[in-house]
Amino acid sequence: MSEAVVILKKGEGRSLKAGGLWVYDNEIGTIMGTFQNGDIVAVHDFDGYMMGRGFINQKSKIRIRMMTRDKDQQIDRDFLRRRVRDAWAYRKKIVDTSSCRIVFGEADFLPGIVIDKFSDVLVVESLALGIDRLKMDIIACLREVLEEDGIRIRGVYERSDAKVRLQEGMERFKGFIGEAFDTNVEIAENGVRYMVDVKDGQKTGFFLDQKYNRLAIQKLCKGARVLDCFTHTGSFALNAGVAGALDVLGVDASESAVAQATKNAALNNLQDIVKFQCADVFDLLPRLEEAGARYDVVILDPPAFTKSRSSVKNAIKGYREINMRGIKLVRDGGFLATCSCSHFMDYELFTQTLAQAAKSVHCRLRQVEYRTQSPDHPILWNAEESYYLKFYIFQVCRKN
Repeated sequence: MSEAVVILKKGEGRSLKAGGLWVYDNEIGTIMGTFQNGDIVAVHDFDGYMMGRGFINQKSKIRIRMMTRDKDQQIDRDFLRRRVRDAWAYRKKIVDTSSCRIVFGEADFLPGIVIDKFSDVLVVESLALGIDRLKMDIIACLREVLEEDGIRIRGVYERSDAKVRLQEGMERFKGFIGEAFDTNVEIAENGVRYMVDVKDGQKTGFFLDQKYNRLAIQKLCKGARVLDCFTHTGSFALNAGVAGALDVLGVDASESAVAQATKNAALNNLQDIVKFQCADVFDLLPRLEEAGARYDVVILDPPAFTKSRSSVKNAIKGYREINMRGIKLVRDGGFLATCSCSHFMDYELFTQTLAQAAKSVHCRLRQVEYRTQSPDHPILWNAEESYYLKFYIFQVCRKN
């Protein structure tokens, strides 16, 4: 059966023509031929010009996710192997690959799928119906490509349990792909050892996107008193510890995260220097301020305060408040590391919010550096969703 052809409305497809990979439901004029949701379709402009192929899902606002712009390219096993091989070749050049994100969805031209490598384990997150159908082939190709470099994967775990799957008409799922294995995996990053729980940890088990941002704070922490807020399993706190911090307090509202962070501290023989506390950061910071606590380095790594445009205003309030509180706890001349992992809290908005926070507490911020996500989470220009992490390091100046 020949593939269906989707024809865009006149004047639509601007994002696609600029290099993006998504076609929204309101951009489509007509569809010729029959198809099932998840099938590959050809995409034509209103005048018949073929723009490439992608998979369609009428249950999603993102109606088509493009797989190729080559009109002669078929989406087959050889195609998937080339995509995976290209993704792995890129990582080998730009990051430590002992643990890294090997496939980052649209930014690796495999829309809707994320694959993380933790030592010899793969964790897969599939978020779109069309790519879900290709998932097993993609994993098999990745195993083959890694084997060529002498890397044997001992197990694959799927963490497709995000709510966004419901918007695709899919059920949430988590479980083994293939044989079961111990889902507690030890990894090493920046000289720090961690136990990663790929089964029950957040997202795919560990936030690989902050790898080099964690490394960047090490130079600030020798001999320092450090406060790490929203510590999760202790990654920033432990980087401060291995860098020679005097003492470190990591705070998180999750009891299970704090328990794992405490184990990670012991794994690195830092249990006497790096301590963890289970508390709501918004409640704790005013109490620390009232008690007169001051730190040489304060780190703010909150979860995304907004996951949609409609809640951005409330997110701004949250980011402003947490940064005001954090700045107040930094001694004069000390350092603030602060970030946002929300795509919808864009660079300009986040920067403006930080400026308002500093002004409100009568401090000046001297920028040390601005960073984004680790390059194994590449930012594909014109695919805005691939750029989400904003990370600043500032020196806090009060008396100057």
